[in-house]
Amino acid sequence: MMQNKTLNIILSIGAVVLVAALGSIFVNLGMDWFDTLVKPTEWVPNIVIPIVWTVIYVAFAIYLYFAVKNDKLDKELIILLIVNGVLNVAWCFVFFTLNNLLWGLIIIVLNLIFGAVLITLMHKRDMFFSYILTIYPLWLSIATCLNLACWILN
Repeated sequence: MMQNKTLNIILSIGAVVLVAALGSIFVNLGMDWFDTLVKPTEWVPNIVIPIVWTVIYVAFAIYLYFAVKNDKLDKELIILLIVNGVLNVAWCFVFFTLNNLLWGLIIIVLNLIFGAVLITLMHKRDMFFSYILTIYPLWLSIATCLNLACWILN
């Protein structure tokens, strides 16, 4: 029983690391293109973006550790976590690697919706972590606005 829980913790945290790594690879592949885009004059400095994403990924890894350890991870929550991870990676790939602003916008809007649903569901199960992870849909809102602005300006 304990071995199974330990394996689930490792797999859960590994999934967060995988999402972060794939997203980072796709973003790095498209940074030269992104730097050429016209962006709003008032915006978040580029250095802030990876710091916030790191905080989000670390928070999710910590949450998953405690959720698995305390048996607070159910099928519905797992599905929403997977959907958010897939959408996050898909957005990085489509926006940065494929340089597609419109499809990136569509994906990130979906990611924002599913992120809000995820946090709402988490709130019913673990209020403490849901408050901490509220940064996720808030940050997705900012990223959605940047994606929209880039699509309009370019």
